[in-house]
Amino acid sequence: MPKNLSLLKDKLFENIFNNAMGGIAILNINGQWIKVNKSVTAFLGYSEDELYSMSFKDITHKDDLDVNLSCMKSLLKGDADNYQMEKRYFHKNGSIVWAKLSASIVRNPEGEPLYIISQIDDISKHKKDKNHLEFMLGVAKEQNSRLSSFAEIITHNLRTHASNLMTLVAFLEEESHELTEDENFDLLKGSVINLSQTVSHLTEVAKIKAIDESNIEVLNLYDYVNQCIYNVSALAKNIHCTIENEVSENHNVKAIPAYLDSIILNFLTNAVKYRSDKRDPVIKLSSEIQDEYAVFHIEDNGLGIDLDKFGDKLFQMYKTFHRNKDALGVGLFITKNHVESLGGHIKVKSEVNVGTTFSIFLKAG
Repeated sequence: MPKNLSLLKDKLFENIFNNAMGGIAILNINGQWIKVNKSVTAFLGYSEDELYSMSFKDITHKDDLDVNLSCMKSLLKGDADNYQMEKRYFHKNGSIVWAKLSASIVRNPEGEPLYIISQIDDISKHKKDKNHLEFMLGVAKEQNSRLSSFAEIITHNLRTHASNLMTLVAFLEEESHELTEDENFDLLKGSVINLSQTVSHLTEVAKIKAIDESNIEVLNLYDYVNQCIYNVSALAKNIHCTIENEVSENHNVKAIPAYLDSIILNFLTNAVKYRSDKRDPVIKLSSEIQDEYAVFHIEDNGLGIDLDKFGDKLFQMYKTFHRNKDALGVGLFITKNHVESLGGHIKVKSEVNVGTTFSIFLKAG
């Protein structure tokens, strides 16, 4: 190779090495710095001469040193060609900085180790952001726990007071028959009944919590659907409702038994409740596997929902979309929370006066 070309290549390598955005260092097999670029000196705060007079061990955090030395030993023995790790260094100003270290070894033709090439990337901000996020998640978890306890106390107390009011109303009604003809008493009684119902709903909402993974079981979807159909069979017979069960007997889901039963029953009774008076109700149940989910479809030929108008309110609490006297706007809210707490989600297709299809995605078992 011509001398000028060799010098040019050496100069090019020197420029690339010194001006690389990431830290690059060359160490001997004892861990002493023998060449570093500007990014390393900027990251660690030491001058080149200061680094050349020490080993990486001198500025490595003690909690990371044993792992680093173990990785380096494997590299020198030939058990590994390279390694990566996150580690802490002591900056010259005494602060701790985080780096992602990638190291590889250079050997001579005989296979003996000559030196170690290290790439040192500053991840201090990433670590700071991650630690802050973990701290905030911990705060949120603690606050959520406190709010959950508060909700339980409040709903318990409200339930007690509402029950007492109901007892007093019943007592007055029994002792003073003339009150039953008083319009104001009827208003009072209605208000107390509504209060009791509201407290009951709030109690159910307060029960919705994050699920302990240990409580989740693998459940057969067909068995639970079949049981729910049996539970509404008398009602279906009275209104001439046909329920077609095409759910696969081989589809399992990961769920809590009480939640799965509640989810299926709520959608099934809704399909019955919001039937059309223009035709006999037909409800078709089916299932399929999509990626990691077992999808339970429940299709009806009922009143349908105007999704353009109500789609974003469909699962909100106390939202109703038909003039059904039994509609409270609580069931779908609770059911959606149950589905999501199991790691699933719900999709809806609907057309007014044609019918609705709910697709419930649950983790396949």
